[in-house]
Amino acid sequence: MNHKIKRILKITLPLLLGVFLVWYSLRGVPISVIIDYWKSSNKTWVLLGVFLGLLSHLSRAYRWRFQLEPMGYNIRFGNSIMAVFATYLINYTIPRSGEIARASIITNYEGVPFEKGFGTIVAERIADLVVILGIIIVTLFLQFDFIYSFLIQKLNPTKIIIASLIVVVLILFFLNYIKKSKSKIALKIRGFINGLIEGILSIFKMKKKWPFIFHTLFIWGMYVLMFYVTSLAIKDLHGVSMGAILIGFISASFSIAATSGGIGAYPVAVYLAFSIFGIAEAPSIAFGWIMWASQTLMIIIFGGISLIYLPIYNRKKSKPKV
Repeated sequence: MNHKIKRILKITLPLLLGVFLVWYSLRGVPISVIIDYWKSSNKTWVLLGVFLGLLSHLSRAYRWRFQLEPMGYNIRFGNSIMAVFATYLINYTIPRSGEIARASIITNYEGVPFEKGFGTIVAERIADLVVILGIIIVTLFLQFDFIYSFLIQKLNPTKIIIASLIVVVLILFFLNYIKKSKSKIALKIRGFINGLIEGILSIFKMKKKWPFIFHTLFIWGMYVLMFYVTSLAIKDLHGVSMGAILIGFISASFSIAATSGGIGAYPVAVYLAFSIFGIAEAPSIAFGWIMWASQTLMIIIFGGISLIYLPIYNRKKSKPKV
């Protein structure tokens, strides 16, 4: 498979999956029902959720400056903000292309070498991955009894134990293979794991590591809070447990990587998570669409403004000397 075909598949497959999931989410819950939920929703909670999402993006833009400062680049906060919003907007077109655009923007307007800017973006993604894994662990700990009871009801306990042992053995075998093998795939995976560990450790070597850690936790705290706050807009979701909110949030977060910006996948992921707790399909799908649409609209507005205003903002400003 040549490079051109791979590139086409990377663009078309997420889009096709998104189209299918849009159809799937509207198959059981007509769009007229979702509109009715939107009309009856409390718009104050929706707007508050958008505001919390905005705060998380501003914090991400500010955090980025901590990574660039040790390399001698003190980028303007305005450029950092607009680069971040442009990233999210561009990712709605071609998945993961926003990160490349973000590094390119800061190269053009701040004189930061592309490879250095892109390296900091990879490092911050590693930090985000660590936090989401932490959220998953905390959720599993808080909801252990519920999840265990749910699995016992759905699956045979003996099968769960056997499956768990098989998974553990496979993981140990895989790690041993990666450690000793000289194959290209093994070397790539080993390099990725080593880079992951190095990236995590580099955070603690950072001059402003504690502000960086604070902003990382703040960003994800805002993500969880905006999810919870927006759920309050739907009357049928009042009283939903924090466990359902956390599992719904985790499921929805991973759905964003499945399609371009989570289109179609986001409401389906919310519904699948909420269904574990016996929450009805209609309010779950409606909430997923309202949550996704409100945050997406915010990205489209601020991302569009950023792309338009970036050259204007930098027209009369000379690049900083490094």
